[in-house]
Amino acid sequence: MARSLSSILLKGVAGLPAARLTTLASGSFYQHGMRFSTTVPNNPDTHEDFKPTNKLESSGLSLKDIVEQDVKDNPVMLYMKGVPDLPRCGFSSLAVRVLKEYNVPLSARNILEDPELKNAVKAFSNWPTFPQIFIKGEFVGGSDIILNMHQTGELREKLKDLAANQEKTE
Repeated sequence: MARSLSSILLKGVAGLPAARLTTLASGSFYQHGMRFSTTVPNNPDTHEDFKPTNKLESSGLSLKDIVEQDVKDNPVMLYMKGVPDLPRCGFSSLAVRVLKEYNVPLSARNILEDPELKNAVKAFSNWPTFPQIFIKGEFVGGSDIILNMHQTGELREKLKDLAANQEKTE
């Protein structure tokens, strides 16, 4: 019974429509209530005034401070490979699909952009793999843990006040 329920759930999550692709710009941007962070490679044909800048480097904050601020300021913070609309690995894709089921505000950073950020997140959580999910300032785990919490109903309970707040703002 548990095995068939698990396979139905996985098929249901896997069958969710993929988010449409968007043009990615330098720095952070918001779309559909979610915040993303990405960069565009330097183009030698672009005038200096229009070249992208790394907002993490120019912010004056240490990477540890940035991770702490991300986790504190965002009800659901996801450090992943890629961005939610374009995940770069299956585990990150699974985490995004499960979290989107709850209609909660989702913030994310692409750890593939900056190896130092990736190491800062690992040090902050004391967890070696990605994606890493933080809910209400607490490190929860990766996609396997989120999926298990989804299956047991624990994730719904953890996110219920966030989903209610999201519905009020829409």
